[in-house]
Amino acid sequence: MNDLAGRHLVLGMTGGIAAYKTAELARRLQDHGATVQVVMTEGATHFITPVTMQALTGRPVFTDQWDARQPNNMAHIDLSRAADAIVVVPASADFIAKIAHGLCDDLLTTMCVARACPLLVVPAMNLQMWAHPATQRNARQIADDGVVVLGPASGDQACGEIGSGRMLEPDEILDDLIAFFQPKPMRGRRVLITAGPTREPIDPVRAITNHSSGKMGYAIARAAHEAGAEVTLVSGPTALATPRGVVRIDVETARQMYDVVMREVAGADCFIAVAAVADWHVIDASEHKLKKAGVGSDGPILKFAQNPDILAAVAARPTAPYCVGFAAETEDLHANAESKLARKKVQLIVGNHAHEAFGRDDNALTLYDARGRTTLERADKLVLARQLVAAIAERMATAS
Repeated sequence: MNDLAGRHLVLGMTGGIAAYKTAELARRLQDHGATVQVVMTEGATHFITPVTMQALTGRPVFTDQWDARQPNNMAHIDLSRAADAIVVVPASADFIAKIAHGLCDDLLTTMCVARACPLLVVPAMNLQMWAHPATQRNARQIADDGVVVLGPASGDQACGEIGSGRMLEPDEILDDLIAFFQPKPMRGRRVLITAGPTREPIDPVRAITNHSSGKMGYAIARAAHEAGAEVTLVSGPTALATPRGVVRIDVETARQMYDVVMREVAGADCFIAVAAVADWHVIDASEHKLKKAGVGSDGPILKFAQNPDILAAVAARPTAPYCVGFAAETEDLHANAESKLARKKVQLIVGNHAHEAFGRDDNALTLYDARGRTTLERADKLVLARQLVAAIAERMATAS
């Protein structure tokens, strides 16, 4: 996906062993459509060469404030004016201190102070350096000044110690940059989302479940976070990675999902029920594995009870959030989705054909609400998720 198509980024580099990861980030940014101009401090050149970064970006690297390649000798002005953002990866404690105090003693710091575009910094340093009161003060100061601070993470460090200060991985930085450039129609909203299948036990080793992969729900969680929302994702069993910035709560059964949703829904502005929740559970599931010899040739006789209706329960709350349900149907999509919209008493139903959605990376959606039907054409699920979140945000703004 070309999530950064048309974006021109200045990639600043300061001295630190994590600079080798910046080489991978430069490639990944271009894979997503960005153009990249590298600016390095003298310290950065001790860890990775300008030749390497030039080869990766196809652009000459700038290291000198007095670089004569700029006709006016003002690289600190010209480079920043062409940029959609400056991203400093890695950002050392020294660099953060200089930006906090407006010090300009090289090309990168001068450019950052003279910029007319957003500045994002990705700290990378020893855990003691990051924890030092001066560094913490400086990090808070630049954040107060409007600089976006990404990370740091916690983990193994080059010095052999373990703790906070480790630089984010290139894919994490990439996701954060993509999110940074997305519109923010959900800023300030709290969104609760369910995703994935549920699994209803028969015995300790067998269960009844469905073909839902969770991909659509996870894409919506990511898109809602990108749109500025505070997102909680209640997930059935999946192998998917948690989207950046999203709080995930794992459950197995429909009743567990119900309990978590009813606990978390207080204060939510929007509830999006994407999960393929089992309608029934097995009564008196066996505590031990059922043996063939013990149940006969016809197999076990299972008795079922109905699971709670999570979406209807949330919609019936006295102070219900804006409720969005999903209808995955195998036939009569329009009739079934419109019936569900009326029956559940929710604001919006999102319909799709189950056999065209489960397990796939793309999908097509139809929105059903008081406005009628709105079609979102088949596309990658993340693209669709962004379109859906934008549609929900617009409807929420109109409703309020």
